[in-house]
Amino acid sequence: MKDLQTLNKYLWRYRGRLTLGLIFVILSNVFAVMQPRMISQALDLVLQDIKSIKVAEGFEVQSEIIANLTTNLFAYGLLVIGLALLMGIFMYFTRQTIIVVSRLIEYDLRKDIYDHYSTLSQDFYRKSKVGDLMNRIMEDVSKVRMYIGPAILYGMNLSTLTVLVVSFMINVSPELSLYTLLPLPFLSLSIYYVSSLMHKKSTIIQQQLSTLTSLAQEVYSGIRVVKSFVKDKQMGQYFEDHCNDYKDKSMDLVKVNAFFFPLMVLIVGLSTIFVIYFGGIQISKGNISVGTLVEFIIYVNMLTWPFTSIGWIASIIQQASASQKRIDEFFEVKPKIVSGTVIKTDFNSEIQFKDVSFVYPDTGIQALSNVSFTISKGQKIAIVGKTGCGKTTLAEMILRTFDPSKGSILIDGQPLKNIEIKKWRNMLGYVPQDKFLFSDTIENNIRFGEDSANINDIMESARKAAIHEEIERLPNGYQVKVGERGVTLSGGQKQRISIARAIIHQPEIIILDDALSAVDANTEQKISTYLEEDLKDKTVINITHRINPNSYYDNIIVMHQGKIVAQGQHEELYLSNRFYKHLMDHAMME
Repeated sequence: MKDLQTLNKYLWRYRGRLTLGLIFVILSNVFAVMQPRMISQALDLVLQDIKSIKVAEGFEVQSEIIANLTTNLFAYGLLVIGLALLMGIFMYFTRQTIIVVSRLIEYDLRKDIYDHYSTLSQDFYRKSKVGDLMNRIMEDVSKVRMYIGPAILYGMNLSTLTVLVVSFMINVSPELSLYTLLPLPFLSLSIYYVSSLMHKKSTIIQQQLSTLTSLAQEVYSGIRVVKSFVKDKQMGQYFEDHCNDYKDKSMDLVKVNAFFFPLMVLIVGLSTIFVIYFGGIQISKGNISVGTLVEFIIYVNMLTWPFTSIGWIASIIQQASASQKRIDEFFEVKPKIVSGTVIKTDFNSEIQFKDVSFVYPDTGIQALSNVSFTISKGQKIAIVGKTGCGKTTLAEMILRTFDPSKGSILIDGQPLKNIEIKKWRNMLGYVPQDKFLFSDTIENNIRFGEDSANINDIMESARKAAIHEEIERLPNGYQVKVGERGVTLSGGQKQRISIARAIIHQPEIIILDDALSAVDANTEQKISTYLEEDLKDKTVINITHRINPNSYYDNIIVMHQGKIVAQGQHEELYLSNRFYKHLMDHAMME
């Protein structure tokens, strides 16, 4: 149960409803336990009156005894029915409180996991698989809900019913109660042993389910690659092997459950045998009545399902424990990028890199080495270099997706670490290399950059990104749904929609990370013209492996293997730097 202690704060949050649910459970069981007592009294009355009827045979009083017996039986019948109805009513209210609480906690837990996911740093997502993240927020939370709802409900029911039944039994016959409860220590030992097995096997099953989910997600996301390389059968066989592994592990848990449930029935059945045997001896001695024996038999049968459900409850608890442990593993991960406290609402002066170095923590690759440069407000900067030279890492540094391993980044003289991160990012417009679009309409994908944008604003941004006319030619225009990750669009179309999304809220700083690589030279020139006119007072950082010769930049930073090898304007770099000249000549030919 120690892995489930995290849930105590949620249980405490709904303590009022849970307390009410416990009261309903107790009342339901009180009315349930009273029924055998009524049946016992009715049976003893019937047996007593039958004897009286035989004794009074031939006398007028016999008819009065029969009439009295009929009346009493009718009264006892109504009483038992009334108790059963009250038991059912309170059982209904029990489910309406405890099960509803389990759904509320399920909602809270999923929301907290999602919120925690959104705070974690980029390196966490580099190491984690999407399928595993999804499995923990969906399947694992569902397992935990089963503990909060049914397991707690039936646990309460078992506890209160056992206390009430045992109390009634001891009150009627302590000696017979002792014989009835004799098998219970064996029950406790078996529960302890089997529960430990269930916990181990449940943990293994949930881990394998995460593997399955991740594998399926990866295959479906890359289905075009799978089909183009004709790997359908190979990937299908690979998935089938993992499914069989999951099946085998699940069957191990099923076998444990298959052993546990009959064991519960056997032990409770032994209690019934002991009641009949020792109860018969007590009746022969005159210590108890036949009604009392029947009452005990009913009590034992009342405990049959709750005690049989111990195996089911134990299985739920162990699965929930394994799932909550996996959830807590992610809750224990702390974001490495912590927001500063300085609230900044505008960009006034410059961005300064001072001896910035960065090593990716998950791979150990050094992406930047002692990088220093300054970007003044309103400048148009180009950062050029071959693939893998550290250009994108610079963008990540400015966005503060990562913090430098060494050195510092200053914004208007203020360390970037000290600035409130949401306020800073709100001043940025970013077009990443991975042109991610949501499975929604083109209109909503562009509006994602500015919630308050109307359709005219969206169309204007699309014009500046040279995509408006192509959107208009589509059957439903801006209402076309682009499919998952924008799969229905070309690479160039996705790039330009990403540009429209970045510029729609008129950010102070625009970062274009290889944003024009999938468009032709004419379209690139058109977009560059729009950007130069519309963003003339903004700071623009264009990260690319080639430069359009017709575009003007205040400063061009040339990078190679994580270092700045040259800085300056186009003319001087073209004449003095062979590496830059090679890049420019390549762009010219294109």
